[in-house]
Amino acid sequence: MEPVEYITLTRNLYASEGYEPYKWVHNDEAPPWATLQKPLDQCRVGLIASGGIYAAGQVAFHFKDDASFRAIPTGLNTADLRTAHFAYDQADARSDPNVVFPIDTLRRLVRERVIGSLTDHAFTFMGGIYSSRKVRDGIGAAPGREAPCRTG
Repeated sequence: MEPVEYITLTRNLYASEGYEPYKWVHNDEAPPWATLQKPLDQCRVGLIASGGIYAAGQVAFHFKDDASFRAIPTGLNTADLRTAHFAYDQADARSDPNVVFPIDTLRRLVRERVIGSLTDHAFTFMGGIYSSRKVRDGIGAAPGREAPCRTG
């Protein structure tokens, strides 16, 4: 099995969609990290995934630069998850959404008391968004995000 030439595939995909040559995001500053203030087994964990997962009954993601997001109840049956994404072969994700949305693994970790609990909703979006500004100012600034696990 040969490695996937991801950068070449991405450039070719965006060129075929009529975009200018794709430029990878470069940030001058490091992301703001927050150190856990208590053990992981006492923390509530959130899931944010870019595989285009949505719940049955929700509007599917669109194909070109869809910068919207979906709130997925973390108690939802995995069989009720769907996927819509233009930038990868969705066959495996449609067969088992956990390959891009590891909700069953997180539920197992809660049952095993490795993590304390899950947030009420996970957030999903369709990766492959051409505009990093749309991600930063739109999805990245979405309401409802919870703060890192802290005491108090």
